[in-house]
Amino acid sequence: MKTIAIIIAIAVLALLAFAATRSDNFRVERQINIKASPDRIFALISDFHRWSEWSPWEKIDPTMKRSFSGTANGEGAVYAWEGSGKAGAGRMEILSAPPSTKVQIKLDFIKPFEGHNTAEFTLNPLGTDTQVSWVMYGPAPFISKLMGIFFNMDKMIGADFETGLINLKAAAEK
Repeated sequence: MKTIAIIIAIAVLALLAFAATRSDNFRVERQINIKASPDRIFALISDFHRWSEWSPWEKIDPTMKRSFSGTANGEGAVYAWEGSGKAGAGRMEILSAPPSTKVQIKLDFIKPFEGHNTAEFTLNPLGTDTQVSWVMYGPAPFISKLMGIFFNMDKMIGADFETGLINLKAAAEK
């Protein structure tokens, strides 16, 4: 019995040591080409009131409470949400929004886990199309490193980004 406890303790310590060696930061990025002008797409991204048209998280929780403050759109616009379950609670604030090129957002998660990240949308014109890149990056605290051993965060978050970009494409091209 003592040998089994020692083996388990060594395995747990090895797992924790391995987690500690993982990167202190994370980055998730997805891209899509949209047959619409950067202006048209920018209007959908830089106005939190319009996120309901394309955001993959807007329909997760029908009881989710939303609030808007700051400027109507662009730099200084704020969107906060509070839901149950997967939606959790948090706040986004647009830090910069150079017209039709980029939207940088400070993203603060409160529930179910606290996290402070940055999201960026970059719009690059390509003839009649616009290439849209959606990136989220930030620090990876120890618990994230440990969870990352068992769950591929890039695939999990990336799948939501892919859905959101497909929805954004549909909204911009109609």
